[in-house]
Amino acid sequence: MINCIIVDDEPLAAALLEKHISRIDHLKLIGKAENAMNAYTIIQNQSVDLMFLDIQMPHLNGIEFLKSLSQRPKTIFTTAYRDFAIEGFELEAVDYLLKPITFERFFRSVERILRTAQDAKQDFMLIKTEGMHRKIMLSEIAYFESQGNDIRVVLSSQESFISKNKITDLEKTLSGKGFVRIHRSFIINAQFITAFSNNEVLLGNHQIPVGRSYKNEFDTFIAIISKRSINN
Repeated sequence: MINCIIVDDEPLAAALLEKHISRIDHLKLIGKAENAMNAYTIIQNQSVDLMFLDIQMPHLNGIEFLKSLSQRPKTIFTTAYRDFAIEGFELEAVDYLLKPITFERFFRSVERILRTAQDAKQDFMLIKTEGMHRKIMLSEIAYFESQGNDIRVVLSSQESFISKNKITDLEKTLSGKGFVRIHRSFIINAQFITAFSNNEVLLGNHQIPVGRSYKNEFDTFIAIISKRSINN
């Protein structure tokens, strides 16, 4: 289920969006706001996955509002004006819909998010341990640690187990999935990074060293995810 809000000062436009949302089972409307300040209150108090955001609003327009957020939900701009399209996409908006918005066009836009969410839900790997192949969601894995000919798999729940595997093979399998090798013995899941320095990464209570030969790769990776976090 994707929690969404409508931010629009035009009652008819907001009502149409609400009607479109009601036709898609995986969307849940958790709030409506007539201006940026009301929207900010909703975002601070609830988990918002998707925001349908008008641009021309009193006091603070949609572009300015989105720029002001440190943690941005996925955003689809809904507006009667074409003028802000480039700036909207520079903020990495999912889409830019021109009013009046038909359900067909609305669905095409939302379908991208639904597909991405479904792909993420199905992102897992099979890891052999204790004679069984265990299905593990990638989102559950905090890091991998090489231990000789074995790999220790550490989950976000603090559970860990040993598997016969090579860290170089894992590195190839996990390429482009939010994992990065920061040491000859460690591959970490970036979503669990809570702090880092030039030679160390913290994943909650876990301290992971950054190997000298992997530092350039780690710096590049951090720069990429930092840019994404700023823009999302």
